[in-house]
Amino acid sequence: METNRAPGWRLGAIDAVRGAVMILMALDHVRDFFSRAAMSFSPTDLTRTTPALFLTRWVTHFCAPAFVFTAGIGAFLWWQHNRTRKQLAVFLLTRGLWLLAMELTVMRFAYDFSFSRSNPVFLLVLWVFGGCMVAMAALVWLPTGLLAGLSIAVIALHDCLDSVRASRFGAAAGVWNTIHQPGAFRLAGHVLIVGYPLAPWLAVMLAGFCFGRVFLMEAGKRRRILIATGVAAALGFVVLRALNAYGDPAPWSAQKSATYTALSFLNCTKYPPSLAFLLMTLGPVLLAFAYFERIPLQAANPLLVFGRVPFFYFVLHFYAAHASASFLAWLRYGRASLAFLFHPLPSMGGPSELFPQGFGYDLWVAYAMWALIVVGLYPVCRWFAGVKARRRDWWLSYL
Repeated sequence: METNRAPGWRLGAIDAVRGAVMILMALDHVRDFFSRAAMSFSPTDLTRTTPALFLTRWVTHFCAPAFVFTAGIGAFLWWQHNRTRKQLAVFLLTRGLWLLAMELTVMRFAYDFSFSRSNPVFLLVLWVFGGCMVAMAALVWLPTGLLAGLSIAVIALHDCLDSVRASRFGAAAGVWNTIHQPGAFRLAGHVLIVGYPLAPWLAVMLAGFCFGRVFLMEAGKRRRILIATGVAAALGFVVLRALNAYGDPAPWSAQKSATYTALSFLNCTKYPPSLAFLLMTLGPVLLAFAYFERIPLQAANPLLVFGRVPFFYFVLHFYAAHASASFLAWLRYGRASLAFLFHPLPSMGGPSELFPQGFGYDLWVAYAMWALIVVGLYPVCRWFAGVKARRRDWWLSYL
């Protein structure tokens, strides 16, 4: 086993995969801010979508599972640098609380450019990372084998709870929303909207933590395990989805053409992530780890640059996308845009009646803005990656 690593050691494949999904993630968020279609219907609604729009959304499905899984791997590898289990628990707790605070402040403003109480509070990406890390701070005291079994059991069986609705719990419905079923509830006069319930994503992070041991193995053995596990997960998705009996609350069905039937087959449930969804996405992610291990990448490669500053990039890209969309709206609508610029977009559940008819742009505009934002963020992210590589200030680990 490759256990004698310097404190600053990284596996480039992990950073490369994380960087790749960060770039794809920006496409999804830019689409939310710019696509006209996103303002009126879901891109996975097969009665209204187009193959291009569906696949633009579908390809970004890999982002959340990959990012949560690699966060678990990263926590395990951090622990391996001569740190105690107590230090690991403190590491997870403090970073989890930090991310929760950032979701409720920095990201809340990024979503709306406003802290108005009339706007809902979204509990999205940083919420699920922070919540899962806080939970893991308690769970890492358990044996790794038990954690592995628990994570696999939750991933495989949580679909059995899909029929349990939050409304069944009355005043405590919000608890079920935070654990399993996405939804909205009121708390302290605010409307909270949970997009990422904790239980299934915690299982994914725990699975990554337990799988981290594979990245301490000899390179050849590690790649064999990555390939075998990735292929097994991908084939498991195909078989499970073909049976159409369990693993996703939305069965696939024959559509108006072979293309749309294929899209129906791929149209798995992300909120919460079904077993089929996680097999479909994590299988290729594991294969991507094996692929990037065999390709030497220079430090300036965008995949490594973005993958080494994920939080910094995440916050910046959201503000860049929202600011760009607001600027174009101001150019297009002038002062009239002030009536809607400080409210959530219809694509994010905002009041469509406040926005002009036909608000948004063709899909190609979203792609163009995605490219401009990613290219524009590269220099500043490369600079910050260099700062993190050269310095060891404690606060840099939070960014």
